[in-house]
Amino acid sequence: MEKIQVIKEKVNPIFQRKEVELLVSIDVTPKMKEAEEMVANQFSSNSENVKVKKIHGNYGMKKFTITANIYNSKESKDKTEIKYSKEKKGKQ
Repeated sequence: MEKIQVIKEKVNPIFQRKEVELLVSIDVTPKMKEAEEMVANQFSSNSENVKVKKIHGNYGMKKFTITANIYNSKESKDKTEIKYSKEKKGKQ
């Protein structure tokens, strides 16, 4: 069972998003999709509106820092975030 603690939370009205940093205690490194779902569940949001920027963990530790942006809508996320080739291929 993972334990989630909010480290930092900042509202950015210009980009219509909330910038968050979480500390997650879990046995294995979470995948990006799992991290998106954790953030979405923690902030009662849709996982489509979440963009995980970074997952950082220290060697041998079972604590990971997740940095993510939570957008107000999918449209504002698509307008702001850069689409990488892996994301584009996965949509087809």
